[in-house]
Amino acid sequence: MLENGLLRLSQMVYDYCGLGYHDRLPILKDKISKRIMELGITYEDYCGFLTTSATEWDILIDLLTINETYFYREEEQLNECCSFVLPLLKSRNINRPLRIWSAACSSGEEPYTLAMLIQETGLFLPGTVEIIATDINKKVLQKAEKGWYHNSSFAFRRIPESLLKKYFIEENGGYQIKASTKRMVKFQHSNLLNQEKVAEIGEVDIIFCRNVLIYFDRDKTQQVIRSLYQNLAPDGYLFLGHAESITDTNMGLQKVRSDKSFYYRKESDSNETIRSISSR
Repeated sequence: MLENGLLRLSQMVYDYCGLGYHDRLPILKDKISKRIMELGITYEDYCGFLTTSATEWDILIDLLTINETYFYREEEQLNECCSFVLPLLKSRNINRPLRIWSAACSSGEEPYTLAMLIQETGLFLPGTVEIIATDINKKVLQKAEKGWYHNSSFAFRRIPESLLKKYFIEENGGYQIKASTKRMVKFQHSNLLNQEKVAEIGEVDIIFCRNVLIYFDRDKTQQVIRSLYQNLAPDGYLFLGHAESITDTNMGLQKVRSDKSFYYRKESDSNETIRSISSR
């Protein structure tokens, strides 16, 4: 009976957010057992509770998702974006703002890093860059919107001292991102598997979706990439994590390699359907 409830719950989680626990039921049990005890119900009853409670999915997602991140993560990609991609887009985006989507932004370190580095380039005037940062976890989004991080946080493990001093104010035992940088980022709740929510983001020039696909199987990876592709402007750029790759000769995403990194460009003349996408 216990295993039946966990199996049903694992399927509900998979359908909702793509996380697979079908063959990892003990891990799923460990993550939510305390919550089950708090509610005083069985795992089977909990599945029903998820269908009637307006807030329980938010609590469950917070228990299941991994939200470790830090400023200036995977700096080779960031350097490539700033030194090569941004100058190209600067010359192209004359009559509209540059739009960047930080998908699965967690507590905000990635989009704030992008905002700082964009200012460092000096390529764009204030108000001409929009960074949309989304995550499925509402709790970490609340932290991201505050823009305050404790001074002992691992979030600062790689950030250059110059950026820390220039873009943060030290206060209350931590660091507060400055208002001018904070204004560049708009946070909103979104589930990458919810196509309607993803479509609301609109067309973007750059997508950072790093270290997300490693948690999905092939089918969910394909579903996510389809959505990202549809939101990406022609000749737009997609940055994935170093451990993630998508492969298909006719998907309309061309792999771009540099000395220390790789990323993808959406072909401007391609209307191909993404037929086969795999993650490794």
